[in-house]
Formats: sequence, C-alpha cells, structure tokens
Amino acid sequence: MCSSVIQVEVIIPTQTKYLDLIGSIGEHIAKELDKFSGDRQALAYHLNLVLTEATVNAIKHSNHNETKDTVRITIHIQDNELNIKVYDYGQGFDLETVPLPDFEHPKEGGMGIFFIRTLMDSVTYTRQGDCNVLEIIKHLS
Repeated sequence: MCSSVIQVEVIIPTQTKYLDLIGSIGEHIAKELDKFSGDRQALAYHLNLVLTEATVNAIKHSNHNETKDTVRITIHIQDNELNIKVYDYGQGFDLETVPLPDFEHPKEGGMGIFFIRTLMDSVTYTRQGDCNVLEIIKHLS
C-alpha cells in the first residue's frame, strides 16, 4: 500500500509581513490530513503557532546584511510523521541554553522555543553548511 506524502516548501524574505501566510499554511495542512484521528482544530492551532514562532525567530536572528536574506520553510508529512524545517542564514544559537520563560514576570518575546518544545515531539537546531536548520517533528498517530 502506498502512503501519501505531503511536501510543502516556502521561501520568504526576512520580513514579518509573511508570518500570517506561514501560519495559515500549517492550519490548512492540519485540516486536510486524511489519516489524522486526533483533534484537527488543536493541531491546526499548534501548527500555526509553531510555524509562526519558528519563522519569527529565523527572521529576527537572520543576517539582514547578507544577500541571502530569506527564510526557507519545509513541511514534510509521511507515515504519520510531520517534519518541519526552518532554514536561516543568521548567527545561530545553542538550543540547549535557551532559558525557560519567567512565568512570574512575563515579558514580550522569549516564549517561542518554549511553545515549540511543549507542542511538538522533537526539536533540534543544527548548522548545515552555510545555514542553520531548526527541525521540528510531530508524531501524528
């Protein structure tokens, strides 16, 4: 039996005006998954949030003086695994040193990685060639 594969690739300029587009792509994908038996509305919301947060981080930390001032997002779904990769050309960061948010004194920003880690099953951040890759995995079964 052949399993269905969904693959989406989006390349946007490092501008926040495209965040709604990226979030809505995640929402639409969640609502169209054939074999997903969980809460589609919740998954749609989670994907919107995760894609938006990951993209805003890539934009915020990208190197705007470079000619490669784009962010590339890929979404690949196969065999009940959703894999999101966000590529940027910025300085990069150490995922393991990102602190937990201060819930007692919340401030603007600093919640994105926390949300991504909380809502998804696996989050890694690596340097691949001349770019950084944030890889996010969600098991759909």
